[in-house]
Amino acid sequence: MTIDVGSTMVEEMTEVQLANGLSCAIPADSPLARLRRTQRSWSGPSAKERLAVLRRAKSIAIVGASPNPARSSFFVSTYLSSSTDYRLYFVNPKAPAILGRPTYSDLASLPEVPDIVDVFRRSSELPQVIDDSLAVGAGVVWAQLDVWNEDAARYGESMGLTVVMDRCVKIEHARFNGGLHLSGFDTGQISSRKTIR
Repeated sequence: MTIDVGSTMVEEMTEVQLANGLSCAIPADSPLARLRRTQRSWSGPSAKERLAVLRRAKSIAIVGASPNPARSSFFVSTYLSSSTDYRLYFVNPKAPAILGRPTYSDLASLPEVPDIVDVFRRSSELPQVIDDSLAVGAGVVWAQLDVWNEDAARYGESMGLTVVMDRCVKIEHARFNGGLHLSGFDTGQISSRKTIR
């Protein structure tokens, strides 16, 4: 992209950090700049830390919960309702109820501060969810699969939040509790026997 500065056209540049520790300026619309923007440099909590988060939590607010059985948030909500003791709160200003429970228009409307804010929204909406979580005093923002915004995660961490991104609460809970089958479904059984392939 070029920027018109008076009578001179100037190409927009971006600074990149190279693997050897040096940095250089490259055109912002170059293939290397686009590649660098897609690479992930944020790691988030380890498996042990995620397990600790799930064990400490007593309540989960699902932001972007849907009454549509075809949506992943509905599948996760169903699993959490039937397989855990978490107090669940569904945040969706358009649906009157999900799984027979009332919904809330926003985090501030919940009857308690949730231990985990589980996010089923676009990556671009994560900064707003983090701000809302901070405003109500939540301690953990857990963004579901394919939700990734490193700037928002770093900001949330700098404000004291624990941020998990691109991980499913249902999958992690089932995996840590021994009920995750290779296909991703909870079998309800724990076994040391090898499965036939």
